[in-house]
This record gives sequence, structure tokens and C-alpha cells, in this order.
Amino acid sequence: MVQCDLKLPKKDRMHPLQLERFLHAHIPLAKAMEVSVCAVAEDKVLLSAPLRPNINHHQTVFGGSACAVAILAGWSLVHTRLHAEGVAHDLVIHRNAMTYRSPITDDFTACASLPAPEAWEAFRERLARRGKARIEVVSQLEQGGRAAASLSGEFVALAAR
Repeated sequence: MVQCDLKLPKKDRMHPLQLERFLHAHIPLAKAMEVSVCAVAEDKVLLSAPLRPNINHHQTVFGGSACAVAILAGWSLVHTRLHAEGVAHDLVIHRNAMTYRSPITDDFTACASLPAPEAWEAFRERLARRGKARIEVVSQLEQGGRAAASLSGEFVALAAR
């Protein structure tokens, strides 16, 4: 398991272990990739994954694994924030764009955040009013403190019935 030392401010939020158990139980790929939840805050979620179960024939992280961890981080950010606000929802990725800067040769992290934090209120209002809303999330992948890749993703939330 990868160790993460990022300390994020505590809010009314889901505990990292609670989120990790949820991901492993409901998204089997997260368990197979050995994804760990390092931190959960209102405005950030930090995940980590080891190289070993995500390796390719070049002895680097498989691009699909990097993308999957980045999407999981973004999905987790929106999910935990809606959960903390008591909003029952279904959440899916609508589209994404991944940019790879350098090969990932070791354990890595994905930190998701909202590129426009003020967009959250409009997202929440639209979800409450229309029962469906979209929001953009950015996930930054790092290895050993250096940027390795980034993902911009649009997530769609549907009000649960």
C-alpha cells in the first residue's frame, strides 16, 4: 500500500477508509488496481496506486490504469461532496481528456479538484432544479513529487429517485 502524507482540512466529509471500502466493493477495478484513498476533503480527494498491479510491458504504469485512477479520483470528489451534503445521486463520467507528460515508473497519486470552485453552487442548483447536472473536475497524477499526467473530466449527476 502506498503511503500518502498529504494533510487536508477536516470538514463534514466521508472518512478515507469508508470511501476506499466503497470503491473496492462497488467498483471492482479499484480493488484489482489496489487503489488507496489517502485523503478526502471538501475540495480535494487524493488517491494512490502501486505500480505492480498497474504495470505494462514497458515496466511503466499502463495508460488505462493511470486514466482509471484519475477518473476514480474525480468521481470520488463529486460523490463524497454530494454525500456530505446529503444529496442522493447517481454519478457517471460523461467525457474526459487525458494528457500524459512522462512515463510513470513507480507508485503514483491522483489528486482531484474543481478547476472552478464557484461552479459547485451552480451544479448543485441545477441538480436540485432539473434532477441532472454536469461539472468539470481535474485530476493531477504525480510520481515522486513530479507531475506525470492530468485528466480533465466532466461528470454527470442524476438525482436519485
